[in-house]
Amino acid sequence: MTLTWSYPFALLLLLLIPLHLRLVRQSAASVPLPRAAELRQAGTATLFAVLPAALRVGVLIVLALAVAGPTSTGAVVEEPREGIPIALAIDISSSMLAQDFAPRDRLTVAKTTLASFVEARDGDPISLVALAGEALTLIPATTNRPLLLNAIASLQVGLLGDGTAIGDGLAVAVNRLRQLGDQPGVIVLLSDGENNRGTVDPLDAADAAASLGIRVYTVGVGSEGVAPVPIRAAPTGVEYAELAVGVDEALLRDIAVRTGGAYFPATDPDALERVYGEIDSLVPSVVETIRHVEHTDWAPLLVLLGAALLLGEWGIRGSRWGTVP
Repeated sequence: MTLTWSYPFALLLLLLIPLHLRLVRQSAASVPLPRAAELRQAGTATLFAVLPAALRVGVLIVLALAVAGPTSTGAVVEEPREGIPIALAIDISSSMLAQDFAPRDRLTVAKTTLASFVEARDGDPISLVALAGEALTLIPATTNRPLLLNAIASLQVGLLGDGTAIGDGLAVAVNRLRQLGDQPGVIVLLSDGENNRGTVDPLDAADAAASLGIRVYTVGVGSEGVAPVPIRAAPTGVEYAELAVGVDEALLRDIAVRTGGAYFPATDPDALERVYGEIDSLVPSVVETIRHVEHTDWAPLLVLLGAALLLGEWGIRGSRWGTVP
């Protein structure tokens, strides 16, 4: 702990205390005290006779120190500052159950990859948006990782009406980031289809993001050609059929380019993992630690101590011990 003084020249007031003591002695010497010999032999009486003067000196000392403004520097307190706001928009339409990411479907692989991405972005406030036939904010921006991971794990087809409303999902994600203030943030949008639902044009939503300085990274997930896709529920489970699958890469690329982001195709689980790893490297973490040094101002405490000493002096002078017999 380091002690500093705001007004060190005020410490010169301490030099006046010897002068005060000298004046007190001269005043006491000029007043004849009866029965002085007896007072010298009475220890308790002698102590209480000199204690008020000692308390007065203490008052002068602590007040002089208080005027000098003593401040101590203590421990360094570290406070983390939040990083880049990120909105994760994920497609949960029925086509995300296509089993071309064997032995798992697209959604299961995407959920695992998203969870790893969230865990790696420890200081960033992240929001989660689900899109299908409509779009919905599942989790507003938060740094609560268990809450986010639980929400990602609960993602499933059927949570929203079927379809792919890319424009609505992007618009909801933009609004999530817009509400966070001046720092623009980043959107990572994952989809496996074409925009066929919703009320917002995807490119209009992209232009809105660009006007706010929000970068959008788009991920097209799924293989080209044909893949097992669920077509209906059956008594024994979900019935699949080999259907043509594809991603509207032109749209996703256009969205990314308009906002200063990038488009990434992911045709298998390993590719999807690499994509989110690359996005993680492209979005530098700006988590900083704000360092504060604790300062303690001792002047108020010294003033209180001076007041207590002064009250003690007055109390003793008003008692029978403060009266010279």
